[in-house]
Amino acid sequence: MEEENIISELENIIEDRIKNPREGSYISKILEEEKVLEKLGEESIELIISSKDGKNIIHEAADLLFHLLILCSINGIKFNDVLKELEERRRG
Repeated sequence: MEEENIISELENIIEDRIKNPREGSYISKILEEEKVLEKLGEESIELIISSKDGKNIIHEAADLLFHLLILCSINGIKFNDVLKELEERRRG
């Protein structure tokens, strides 16, 4: 599945930046400045605003998902674990 490939690729990049920070890397910068939670909140708000006017929803959803992946990686959580949780909830 294409979606899983890009998610796995992003997770690998994020994990690499956590272990090996790189100068000029956006991920390294927000980790260094501890801005992940701030960015996650900001992106959530931008998605809400976009959904009200029906513009840029995909772009803002991608930004939110990207920052969620960073938060998960910092905490040692794979996105697949989040998907398993959703599956368990669906099954009740």
